[in-house]
Amino acid sequence: MSLPPILQNLRLPVMASPLFIISYPELVIAQCKAGVVGSFPALNAREKDGEPPMLETWLKRITEELDRHNQANPDAPAAPFAVNQIVHKSNARLDRDVELCVKYKVPLWITSLGARTEVYDAAHSCGGFVVHDVINNHFARKAIDKGADGLVAVAAGAGGHAGAQSPLALVSEIREWFDGALLLSGAIGKGDSILAAQAMGADMAYIGSAFIATEEANAVPGYKQMITEAGASDIVYSNLFTGVHGNYLKPSIRNAGMDPDNLETSDPSKMSFKLDESGEREKPKKWKEIWGAGQGIGMVKEVVPTAELVNRLEREYFAARARMDATGPKAANPGYARLSTAEAAAG
Repeated sequence: MSLPPILQNLRLPVMASPLFIISYPELVIAQCKAGVVGSFPALNAREKDGEPPMLETWLKRITEELDRHNQANPDAPAAPFAVNQIVHKSNARLDRDVELCVKYKVPLWITSLGARTEVYDAAHSCGGFVVHDVINNHFARKAIDKGADGLVAVAAGAGGHAGAQSPLALVSEIREWFDGALLLSGAIGKGDSILAAQAMGADMAYIGSAFIATEEANAVPGYKQMITEAGASDIVYSNLFTGVHGNYLKPSIRNAGMDPDNLETSDPSKMSFKLDESGEREKPKKWKEIWGAGQGIGMVKEVVPTAELVNRLEREYFAARARMDATGPKAANPGYARLSTAEAAAG
């Protein structure tokens, strides 16, 4: 298998993506206990100047609570958790946050917006496994060359910062040369899509937007409700708000007094992950409630507990597998035999 042992015995082949502002310990712990990898951006853990690092408080809480769960449930242990590091020159906290993740031996690391060898070395020093998110094959090669263990292919339709390539094309190009751990992100809001991701060559699905509409998510009620009421046509792809292209909810843009169909283009050099004096990410006031989401939200109909969402995904995933078994070539023709690669090449 291309997956490391830590990712081979999950309830579902799913990693929950790190959601800016939204992924707090409550959500991460609920995701892990439900049997899928929970994650959060290190920059979500913010403190005011002079206060102890909130990231350390979070790591201690998550580690201890999952350990207690595992001791009480040896036959149904929690999935591991991941921390996302924004590897961008504007992130002044990166070195400190990396040190804390090493201290707490974070098992899974996700790196974004830059590939740096020293970050991968730090992760490996504590036994961590690192996946780097990419939007094209060029960045995928760079990340692996610099020491990343696996990749997250962020395809068209993914929430937040996203690429523009079809998942079919992106996964196929990466799989031509890379046989390591590969996750797929982009409009995955149903169990059927998890199976589809595996069918096209990915090992796991990387799901974000569906978890916004959960009880444990740190999102305001209006955001959660908008997710349940919107569909793919309510998503706009723009780089105005961060300097990097991403997908956002059109209704939230309208509520901010802008026309989502006529947005300006931003200068990528203005991208910044600096925090203000209160520990908040610097952002124009009028953009405070511009909400990100992917095209898969049409499958999200109500706000539910995280455990219930994972239950739904599991039911759909195994129903899709059963449906394929019942309607595939073997079912239609009992004499069907799949050719091996060598046999196919030989004609």
